Amino acid sequence: MIQDGTRTGLADRYGRTATDLRVSLTDRCNLRCTYCMPEEGLDWLAKPELLTDDEVVRLVSVAVTHLGVHEIRFTGGEPLLRRGLVDIVRRTTDLAPRPEVSLTTNGIGLARQAVALKDAGLDRVNVSLDTVDQETFKKMTRRDRLQDVIAGLEAAHDAGLTPVKVNAVLMRGVNDSGAPQLLEFCLERGYELRFIEQMPLDAQHGWDRSTMITADEILGMLTERFHLTPDDASKRGSAPAESFLVDGGPQTVGIIASVTRPFCGDCDRVRLTADGQVRDCLFARTESDLRTALRAGADDAELADRWRRAMLNKLPGHGINDPSFLQPSRPMSAIGG
Repeated sequence: MIQDGTRTGLADRYGRTATDLRVSLTDRCNLRCTYCMPEEGLDWLAKPELLTDDEVVRLVSVAVTHLGVHEIRFTGGEPLLRRGLVDIVRRTTDLAPRPEVSLTTNGIGLARQAVALKDAGLDRVNVSLDTVDQETFKKMTRRDRLQDVIAGLEAAHDAGLTPVKVNAVLMRGVNDSGAPQLLEFCLERGYELRFIEQMPLDAQHGWDRSTMITADEILGMLTERFHLTPDDASKRGSAPAESFLVDGGPQTVGIIASVTRPFCGDCDRVRLTADGQVRDCLFARTESDLRTALRAGADDAELADRWRRAMLNKLPGHGINDPSFLQPSRPMSAIGG
């Protein structure tokens, strides 16, 4: 087997190569979003199951130096809950070649950590925010923390973690009427907003296609207030969001239509869970264990080979629109975005 990861990379059987690694640092979260988990929370992973800080950095290093990965996104759960986050970011940005490093967060606590994360080398953040109405926020997250999220966005922007991106999920009859207001909020502050179709990744397995707000519906809501035109499609590459110029630009809004307009053919992502499992797709129903080999003393070359073999199982698409589709057993909070 060829050992040179810079030549072989994380290729699958359908001509795709993963260069974007999403690393979940914890399955815990300090919100209880209705489309993600129940009010009482979940049974969190036990500490011995979680990768240590050193183990996270070791596997990220293998991905970067052996497998050609050049983008790292730290996710959760809520990654700001990970005590070693700043040090993990610093050690990741010290790798050669240096990867682009970003963070997906709910923004709670970001106001306290934004400067330290920037100093550690973090390039940018994605912040989840579904509404700027306080009562709606409380209803959706079961927590009264909207002002903390807004403060986190401002701190990230001021620290230079730009472009600050905002991710939003619309729920029918809950926050959908506030979509134009949310876009206006982001445009005024220079944030890049992306609406995401609700996906079947909730812990309760309560996702219902008939209640999901589609990309076309989102566009309809926004065009009641804004003039939207498709952005240059050549800029998209493997990015999940379809971009639209707002009122002629240069500002844009994105729509990630994972369900109604799948982009699996251009996927360049691979995921590593907080307990050291490789997931070749967000909706995969199987995983490949790196933690056991790592703790058994495997060297970097063996870990890289195990990772390559894991990617060979990747399917051509997520299959959401197939009648035989089954939701993955792990919810989004335990997979990482």
